[in-house]
Amino acid sequence: IGDGNTLFDSGVMKGKEPAKPVNVALEGIRQLILIVFNAKDGGDHDHANWVDAKFVYAGEAPVAIDAPVYQEEPYFLTPKPGVQPKINAPSVYGCRPGRPFLYRIPCTGERPIEFAAESLPESLRLDSSTGIITGDVPMNPGEYCVQLQAKNQHGEDGQTFTIVVGDALALTPPMGWNHWYTYYTRVNDKLFRDAAEIMIQSGMADFGYQYVNIDDCWMMKPGSEDPQLNGESLDRNGAIRANLNFPDMTAMCDFIHGLGLKAGIYTSPGTRTCAGYQGTYQHEQNDAQRFADWGFDFLKYDWCSYGHIAKDQSLEEFQKPYRQMGDILKALNRDVVFNLCQYGMGDVWKWGGEVGGQCWRASGDLGLDEGDLESIVRQGER
Repeated sequence: IGDGNTLFDSGVMKGKEPAKPVNVALEGIRQLILIVFNAKDGGDHDHANWVDAKFVYAGEAPVAIDAPVYQEEPYFLTPKPGVQPKINAPSVYGCRPGRPFLYRIPCTGERPIEFAAESLPESLRLDSSTGIITGDVPMNPGEYCVQLQAKNQHGEDGQTFTIVVGDALALTPPMGWNHWYTYYTRVNDKLFRDAAEIMIQSGMADFGYQYVNIDDCWMMKPGSEDPQLNGESLDRNGAIRANLNFPDMTAMCDFIHGLGLKAGIYTSPGTRTCAGYQGTYQHEQNDAQRFADWGFDFLKYDWCSYGHIAKDQSLEEFQKPYRQMGDILKALNRDVVFNLCQYGMGDVWKWGGEVGGQCWRASGDLGLDEGDLESIVRQGER
């Protein structure tokens, strides 16, 4: 797109088609945008490459510029937190009987803050200086109403916090951070420890953000030339292994838990993840138990290569791997929130809870669509 006008359009290209030559005269063009978008059918498994691309010019070299801004400059609608304590916890929290319990009371205000909790079950304990509640969930199902309190030199605040002991997790939407669009394959132990600390330091945890989640690429990658990734994918007990960028998953989870936060992990029900790393097919029980033993609290289960295993596009096949893992997670010795990452197939929002899920995505990956392209053209015209 040159100065708002379309100079070349390849049209929709499909796999195995030959490349299309691009030879565009740019004389007099002040601003050029190279753009690829989907074929109005979602961005799943779309790939595009510019091969041997080059600019031929005389005189002053062209300069790369920042992408145009297609909206108003950002501004804050949320007021800055005051110095007085304000508890930002949900009113309810779901957990299963006898499982480990971890919750950091989200509270803004100037530190130090002294926390208290009236009617806290005997199996739980509160660190009054950090606001972190730990222990074991009571064995008897039911609702335990706790009165949270926070106090500093500027004032105090209180809130009712109902611990619902039963079979339901994630009674309110889980909030946290996932690494994928920041680091992609470049992940390691240090990045996740840093992310957990930043969640505290930035104040996000004081508003209820609590999950620090690893996405793809933490496992071994069969056939990789990188010695950090090319090792035995499973241990001798048939459970998945972390690659050498994660030397001690248990220690990393313990570090995240020590801050009062929770750790999330990722895998695929297929033989390989979307990035080609080791999946969990046919060793689901061993992998799930390994995740629990490491100390993870959240699992993103990404369809990926399972599309080659599913017999057809029926609702039964869409549900099958998620129902299996949902049953496994429910029987573990710790609560693991189950995220169904399967791109909304089969109207997952209608049955995700039935197969053990607590949350699910309803569409494909985020990406550029036709509306974004039109906005870019309009911006060029302006």
